[in-house]
Amino acid sequence: MELRHLRYFVAVAEQRNFTRAAGKLFIAQPPLTRAIKQLEDEVGVQLFIRKPRGLELTSGGAYFLAHAQQILDKVESTIADTRRIAHNRQTIFSIGFVPSVFYGQLPNMVRRLRQNKNLEIILRELKTREQVEALKTGKIDIGFGRVTIDDPEVEQEKLFDEPLIAALPANHPLTARPPSMKELAEVNMIAFPATAGPNFADLTQGLFRRRGLRLNVIQQVNDLQTALSLVASDMGFTLVPEQVRRLQRDNVEYMPLADDNITVPVLASRRAGENPNAIMRLTNTILAELVDNRKRGLYP
Repeated sequence: MELRHLRYFVAVAEQRNFTRAAGKLFIAQPPLTRAIKQLEDEVGVQLFIRKPRGLELTSGGAYFLAHAQQILDKVESTIADTRRIAHNRQTIFSIGFVPSVFYGQLPNMVRRLRQNKNLEIILRELKTREQVEALKTGKIDIGFGRVTIDDPEVEQEKLFDEPLIAALPANHPLTARPPSMKELAEVNMIAFPATAGPNFADLTQGLFRRRGLRLNVIQQVNDLQTALSLVASDMGFTLVPEQVRRLQRDNVEYMPLADDNITVPVLASRRAGENPNAIMRLTNTILAELVDNRKRGLYP
């Protein structure tokens, strides 16, 4: 099996049509058809069902597609990193993160890692599920998120639980004192992110559902900044992690919650079963210090 077979297969799977896939690959259709047949023979299963209106992936084909894409992504990232290392003579260390974890101490970790002149730090803003896939393909070395993902190839470590606070329009009646979850449920909610779960929106809305409270989600948005802009526009409230209060916004007021133990985790994700190299060991040491600082009250 050659890499071209995987590229051909992915193109056909995406286009669901040999003619369109051949055009995308800039090759003739007959050799593409033969290559897919060779691939099916080598794998030993039928990958496509030929139908009058096009192609449909079999269950085996769908599984093979997910892993073929990972292999191709891994190859591309390896080539890109190899070229970068050869050019700069530096080691690459890629970090995935959700924005809400970067208002706290994690920038300190990045700053300390960057003191190593032979190390190039690459930051990638990714949802937690995207981080898991990026870890598996080698696009990132460590990820920081809030949602637990069950995947045997990735291990997640809970660094700490972080209190949630309410972001409310300035001068809203609920800013007079810490609001309860029941009081917030009577206000329009802005949920983020508006992406397929599991995600932060699932976590926050689940807190209300488990208390038997019904929510009126007036708007779903893709990112924290947009959610806060809608709060500032007096459209409703949103729940955010405590460290987001460091992000000052006009016409937005952050309020602690009256209810106890309303928290979300901060998780570090790494490839499972991988022996940490020198850079990862340094990262783990810095993380342990930052978590200890929080436990000792040196950082809220």
